[in-house]
Amino acid sequence: MDDVFQNIGNKLTLSQRIERTLENAIREKKLPVGSKLPSEREMCESFGVSRTALREALRRLSARGLIIIRKGSGMFVSEIKIADAIKTLNLYYDLKFDENLLAQIIEVRCLFEPEIARLAAKNRSDENLAELEQCLDEFEKCDPDNTQREADIDNKFHLGITKSTMNPIMQVTMEPIYSLLPRMRNYIYANIEGEKVHTLKYHSDLLDAIRNREGDRSYSIMKAHLERTRGIYHKYMHK
Repeated sequence: MDDVFQNIGNKLTLSQRIERTLENAIREKKLPVGSKLPSEREMCESFGVSRTALREALRRLSARGLIIIRKGSGMFVSEIKIADAIKTLNLYYDLKFDENLLAQIIEVRCLFEPEIARLAAKNRSDENLAELEQCLDEFEKCDPDNTQREADIDNKFHLGITKSTMNPIMQVTMEPIYSLLPRMRNYIYANIEGEKVHTLKYHSDLLDAIRNREGDRSYSIMKAHLERTRGIYHKYMHK
């Protein structure tokens, strides 16, 4: 690690350069996950900087989840988990939520989810099927006046299909989008009667196709499901 902890110079803001140097070392795995960083005193000497500049850089790295500071133990490179990436995207979508984002999300879903359904039919496990079956049962029994509960189950069902692909990148990509489904569903369907019947039929057909490992059929059902969503958006919401 000698090539990481070198004199930092003073051409840029010191704390920013320290942060960038440590971040690059983590990205390039010169500082692998779980590795312990040198003490503050050692890093100050290696970088040739003050403790104030170093602590500011470490504070920002900690806030970004790249390192963890354990009182009495030291500083360690964090393991970046799927949940961390999803949390960041959730915040972005929440802050950007409006009719434009809604249209963009529907477009992304129409592009991705039919293929996700196809892959789920190929890779799903019995455990995945059990989760989807439970979602379908809960959705069918849900009080129709409890639209928030229906939306949450809808979210869980689509997320369950994505998990069935056994591809964690799919989950990182789609879970923040699914977290918007309750808001999207209320936004689009708030004044549309009878939509639950259509959703239940699509979900039931999807479950059957995935259970029987029918990839092409899963693709077609999901495509039709989302095209209906897009049609409703354009009819009731699109300006």
